[in-house]
Amino acid sequence: MGEYLPILVLIVLGLLFAGLSFAASALLGPRRRPTSAKVAPYECGIVPDVEPPQRFPVRFYLVAMIFIIFDIEIVFLYPWAVIFRQLQTFGLVEVLVFAVVVFVTFLYLVSNGALDWGPAKRLERADTKRTTSSTVSRVPGGPPGEPSSGHEAA
Repeated sequence: MGEYLPILVLIVLGLLFAGLSFAASALLGPRRRPTSAKVAPYECGIVPDVEPPQRFPVRFYLVAMIFIIFDIEIVFLYPWAVIFRQLQTFGLVEVLVFAVVVFVTFLYLVSNGALDWGPAKRLERADTKRTTSSTVSRVPGGPPGEPSSGHEAA
């Protein structure tokens, strides 16, 4: 038991640090109450003319998955090739099962369009123009001469 004591102490210290970090973050961190003004995009005081870019297309992630899968396959094939004669039939069957699993994964990715690099589909833009009054809410008691609501003064 004595030889495992340092490992146990390290695990306890790690868990204690993680728990205290979460507790300190919850107690000392700022309380966020989202409002429309807080969640509105802010570009140095300029109201953006276009919507922010959307997420990466799924194709990007599928190509990344293909790269990782084949990278892992090569990493495992080198040691197998070195000791191929020692493994005999068992090693051949195992590497064939591994290759089939990788090939099925590749077929799945290709069927989901991972290698289709045609023109990107574009979403239609909204007809509304973004203005300061449509994106920023005014708080009551703001600078003199400005309306106190999000609408223009009549």
